[in-house]
Amino acid sequence: MMDAPAPNQSQLWAIQNGWPPAGPPGPLCNPLPSFQQLGLGSLPHRLQASGSDPAASSDRNNVYYDVQYTVHSQQSFPHPLHTVPATSRGANVPPCSLPLLNEGPQPAPLHPTHSPYQASSPQSQPLHTYPGVLNAPRSPTGNHLPVSPPGIGRTVPQPASDWVHVGSSVGYNHHKVASPASPIQQQPHWMLSALPGGTNFDPNAAPQEGSLTPQSPNSESRYGLDPKLLPSAVKVMEEDKAEWDGRVFVSERLSQLPPLATTPCVVEDRGNASPSAIRSTTYCVPCEGQAALLSRLPLGALLTPLVQQTAPVPLCRDTDCVVGCGWCGASMCPEMSWQDCGQRFYCPFCGKLSEVSWQHYQPTKGPAGVRVDEDRRPELSLGSYEKLHSEKGEAAALLLAIDVSASALRGGHLEFVTQQIHTLLASLKRQEGRRSADVRVGLITYDSRVHLYDLGPHLSRPHMLVVTETEDLQLPVRDGLLVSLTDCLDSMNSVLQLIPQFSAESDDSGGVPIQLPVRAGLAVLQGLKCPGKLLIFHSAALIETGNTNSSSGFFGANKPKTIFQPSDQAISLAKECVRQGCGVHMFVLSQQDVGGAWPGHIPYLTGGALHTYSYLQGELDRERLGADLKRVVETDTGFAAELRIFVSKDLRVSGCYGLFVPGPSPGHITMATVDERTTLAAELTHSRALDEARGAAIQAVLTYSSQTGERRTRVHTLTLRCSRHLQDTFRNYQAQTLLTFYCKKMYCAVLERPLQELREELQTDVTEALASYRKHCCSSSVSAGQLVLPQFLRALPVYVNSLRKSEVLLPGLRSSVHQRLQQHCQVLSLDTCGTVRHFYPQLLPLPRSADASEPPNLEEALRCTAASLEPGALYLIHAPLALLLWVGSQVPACTLSALFNTSCFASLPSGETKLPALETPLSVSVRSLIDALSSQAPCARKLLVVKQGDTCEEVLQRHLVEDKSPNGGASYADFLYHLHVNSVRLLQ
Repeated sequence: MMDAPAPNQSQLWAIQNGWPPAGPPGPLCNPLPSFQQLGLGSLPHRLQASGSDPAASSDRNNVYYDVQYTVHSQQSFPHPLHTVPATSRGANVPPCSLPLLNEGPQPAPLHPTHSPYQASSPQSQPLHTYPGVLNAPRSPTGNHLPVSPPGIGRTVPQPASDWVHVGSSVGYNHHKVASPASPIQQQPHWMLSALPGGTNFDPNAAPQEGSLTPQSPNSESRYGLDPKLLPSAVKVMEEDKAEWDGRVFVSERLSQLPPLATTPCVVEDRGNASPSAIRSTTYCVPCEGQAALLSRLPLGALLTPLVQQTAPVPLCRDTDCVVGCGWCGASMCPEMSWQDCGQRFYCPFCGKLSEVSWQHYQPTKGPAGVRVDEDRRPELSLGSYEKLHSEKGEAAALLLAIDVSASALRGGHLEFVTQQIHTLLASLKRQEGRRSADVRVGLITYDSRVHLYDLGPHLSRPHMLVVTETEDLQLPVRDGLLVSLTDCLDSMNSVLQLIPQFSAESDDSGGVPIQLPVRAGLAVLQGLKCPGKLLIFHSAALIETGNTNSSSGFFGANKPKTIFQPSDQAISLAKECVRQGCGVHMFVLSQQDVGGAWPGHIPYLTGGALHTYSYLQGELDRERLGADLKRVVETDTGFAAELRIFVSKDLRVSGCYGLFVPGPSPGHITMATVDERTTLAAELTHSRALDEARGAAIQAVLTYSSQTGERRTRVHTLTLRCSRHLQDTFRNYQAQTLLTFYCKKMYCAVLERPLQELREELQTDVTEALASYRKHCCSSSVSAGQLVLPQFLRALPVYVNSLRKSEVLLPGLRSSVHQRLQQHCQVLSLDTCGTVRHFYPQLLPLPRSADASEPPNLEEALRCTAASLEPGALYLIHAPLALLLWVGSQVPACTLSALFNTSCFASLPSGETKLPALETPLSVSVRSLIDALSSQAPCARKLLVVKQGDTCEEVLQRHLVEDKSPNGGASYADFLYHLHVNSVRLLQ
C-alpha cells in the first residue's frame, strides 16, 4: 500500500480500518473555498515536504508518523473520489473507506496478523491488538442494510443486490510497512454501499425526534462509523504521560516538541522558557509566510507569564542585569548574539546592534562568542528570570464592599457573610512570617448610598461616613479608609458584627446599580494611590445604568452576539480599574436571570471573577463561598501589569486574545491584575522570510507590582526552529495547544461576529488543514478513502468538535443567557491544561468494591462517551467548572451503602449533594480524590450526583463530548467523517 521508508525517511503509521467508501462528489455541507481559493497546488521546490529529513535522529521529534485509516475490499473498482493506479505500487490498491459500525452476531475472531486494522510503525514497536467485533444491521430477510440514517439529508433506497455482508474481527495492530516489492497481504472482505450522491451532512443539525433523550445518550454515527475505532484523545494523553514518566524535559535553544499540557513533567531551563510559561502552536516555524498560509493552521503562542513553575524563577536586581536592546526595548536573553569581543550585541527582535555599558561589559570566549560570565547571569543563560526594580510603590490593599440594601437585609445571609470575612481576616493575621499579614484593608457598605468607614487606630471606635452623591463620588476623608490589618482587626470585627443588625433606610425595589460599589471602591484606591483587590458581596436586583444590551432575540440568527458585548459604561469603568490596578471580584448572593444587565463584564475585564450563589440557603453554597473567598484572597497576584510581546524582526504580532481591555497595539497589553492562571493567546504573521539558521524568537515581558508594592519584571524567551519544509511544520503542532488557541480566538470573536459564522470558519480551517497536509505531506499511495492525520494532531477533530458545540458557540436547549455569559468568561480565563479538561473532561471509573481502599487511578481515564458507562459501576466526571458522580442502576447495594450510606438505588438522592463522611475505605478514597481534584480547579464546585435514567442526565450528556450533544451538536464520528469527505473533495 505504501512505500517502504528509505534511510532517514519519516516513518508512517498507516492504520487500516473499515471505513465505508465516500459517495460520489456532492455539494459540500458548508460553503468552503474552491480549489483555486485554497491554493493547494504545487508548491515551489523549497516548500515541498522532502522524502529525507535532514534533522533525523533518535529524538522523538524527528521520528514522525502519519495516521491513516483505510480498509481493503475484495472488489476492485475506481473510487468515486480518487483512484491510485494499480501499477504504481506493484500491487492492487483497492478502494478504501471509513470505520464501519456493525451490529449483530459476532463471527470468530481472526488471527492478529490477519486483522483488517494494521498500523505500520518502527520495527522495534511491539504488537498491540484491540478486538472489537461488530456487524452491520440486518434486514428482516437476513441481508445487511445500507448505513444511511433516516430523516437526515436525502436518502436513496438501495436495492437488495447492493446489500453486502459485512463482518470481521476488529483489531488494531502495529507492523512494519510492507516493502514495495512484496505484495500487500490480502485482507478480509470489507465493503459498504456508498452514500447516495448529494447526501449532505450537517454537524449542527438538531437531533431527530426520538433519537436522543436525556436518559439515553446516543453515540451512534449517522454514517455507520464505529466510534471505538477512531483516534482517542485519552490514548494520546496516556501515551504522552508514559513517554515522559520519570524524565526531565530539557528546554534549550531551538527547543524540541515539549510534553502535552496535561502531562506533569519536570522542566530544566537551559536557555528556553518552560512550556508552561510560553507554549508555541508549532515548534518549527515556516520560513516563508506562503508556507504558513498553506498549512491552514495558526501561527502563535500561549502566554502564561506569572505561572508557578517547578523550579523558582531566579530573581536579580535590575541594576545588576545587563540592559537589553536600546532600540526596541526587548530584555536581555540568551538569544542576543555578541560581537566585537562583547562590546555590542545583536537583537533578534529588531535586528539592530546595541552597545554595552562599561558597567556590564565582559569579554567573550570561544568560537561561539559567549560571554565569560554567561553561567553566572540568569539573563544570559536562562529562558526565564525576574528583575527587581529599585523603585517601590504602594502596597496592594484588600477592600470589602457589602450590600446592605433592603433585599440583602431580608435575605438573612449577611450574618454568614460577615462571619466568613471575620474568619478570613483572622487567618491572614495568623500567617506569621508572610508579608501578606500586613496587608491594608478597608470596608464599604452600600445601598442606594455609599457608607465609608474610618478604621484609624487613633479612634476609640470606627466612624461611618455616608456619601449620598454617588454620581460624582468624592471622598470626605482619606486617612483611616485603608489601615493595616494588624491595627484595625478589632475595629473591623466590631463593624462586621453590627452589619446584620442594620435597618433598611431606602427602598431598593428598583435594584442597585452594579457600577455603584465598583465606583466607590475605585475612588478609595485612587484617593490613596494604591492598587488592590475589590471584593463585592451583592444581593440586590441587578440593574445597569447607561446603554444596556437586551437579551431579547439572543437565540435568533439576527443578533446572537449582542449579549456578549459589554456596555460602553462598563468598558469605561473597567479601563479606570486597569489604570489603577484594581481587580474586581463579585460575589452575587441572589439568584436572578439576566434581564439586560450582567455584572460579570467588569470583574473579568479586570482580572477578577464572578461567583454566583443561591441566597446561601444550602450548606453547599455556604461552603463554596468560604472556599472561593479564601482562594481569591490567598492567590498570588500581580497588580497594574503591563505585558509586552516581542517577536523576531521578520514576524509581527497580529492579534492577542484573552480577558483584558483591548488596546491600540496587540503586542502591548495592560491588565489590572494577573495571576498564575492568566493565559493569553498571541497570533503571529510573517512580514518577511525567516532565516532558517537563526530560527525564530518570542519574548514575553511582564512588568507588575507585587502585593508588597515591589515593582518587578518577569521575562520569558522562547526560540524555535525554522524550516522550509511544510512537513516539518505539521509534525511540530500539538492538538491541545491548537484547541486553546482556537478557543481564545473564537470566544473573543463572539463579541463582533455571528456564532454560525464562527463555527463554519473553525470547521473550514480544520478541513483545509487536512487537505493541505494530505496534498503536500503524504505519500502518493494514499487513496481518497484514507483519513490522514499528523501524529500529534490525532485528537484535534474531537477537540474542535467539542469547541464548536460548546454552550457559547452553539445555543443550548436549556442554557440561559446568564449561564452562557458566565461560561464564556470562565473558559477564557483558563490556562491550557484547564481548557483541555473543559472541552474533554476526565471520565474516571471509581472502585466497584465496597472494601476498596486504594484511591482511584487518574491514569485510567475513559473516553467521554456513553458507551464507556456500565450500569454496574460508578464514574466521576472531572472538569474545571463541573464535578459529576454518575451512579449506574445496577451498582451493588453494598457499594451504595459504603459510599452514600444507603443501600437502595431508588432512595439515592440526585442533584447537588455532599458525600457523607463515612469511615469506609471506599468513602475515604473517593472523598480524597474529590478533594485533590478540587484543589486544581479555578473555583469551588458543587458535586452533582447523576443517577442512571434520571432527568438530570442531560447535564452529563454535555460532558460526553464524543456523543451527540443535547443541543444538536454532531457526534465525534460524524464530524470526523465530514472533515474527511470535504478535505478530499477540496483536492479534486
